[in-house]
Amino acid sequence: MQKIATFLLVCVLAAPAMAGPDTAPASASSAHANIAHIVLIWLKEPGNAEHRQRIIDTSQKLRAIPGVLDLQVGPVLPSDRAVAEDGYDVGLYVRLKDRQALQAYLEHPTHTGKLAEVFLPIMDRYKVFDFAVAPPAD
Repeated sequence: MQKIATFLLVCVLAAPAMAGPDTAPASASSAHANIAHIVLIWLKEPGNAEHRQRIIDTSQKLRAIPGVLDLQVGPVLPSDRAVAEDGYDVGLYVRLKDRQALQAYLEHPTHTGKLAEVFLPIMDRYKVFDFAVAPPAD
């Protein structure tokens, strides 16, 4: 878990630099901040390729939920780096318009339905990380 916290801290600190010099970092209270919603998923059968693909394919359907600006999902990238967390099976990144969009996403029938029907039966556990990020520069 320490590795995950370190990774997220690096992501948060690096985000303003990666966004470009003309982009000011968003504060957590900013009404204009986008939300990064990261989910790491551990399967009941670790490494089960069919279950990983089911999570990935189903996650793609979540991009149609209003307020979703970007969605990326894929299998863990194994690593021999001590700072890299690679004990999970699938990672999901969703960028949402704002906090209200996050709440609407979490309550949306597509999200709750896919979670109950597909994810929960094959997941052992999952961990969620949400944080405010500056919207992309136009």
